[in-house]
Amino acid sequence: MPKIRTHKGTAKRLRVTSTGKVMRRKAFRSHMLEHKSAKRKRQYRMQHEVSASDSRKVIRLAPYL
Repeated sequence: MPKIRTHKGTAKRLRVTSTGKVMRRKAFRSHMLEHKSAKRKRQYRMQHEVSASDSRKVIRLAPYL
């Protein structure tokens, strides 16, 4: 049985913690930052967990993360 190929776009955007959670970056941090409050921009820096339904899809796309 051949190995599954890793979807490289997914692998670059996400990481898996040692406990198995899939972590992602938040959206809306690329432009128009002068209109957003400091608190809002600070929150964008943090990693967030991918929802359970989406994490199953991610594991299929990048099984060897």
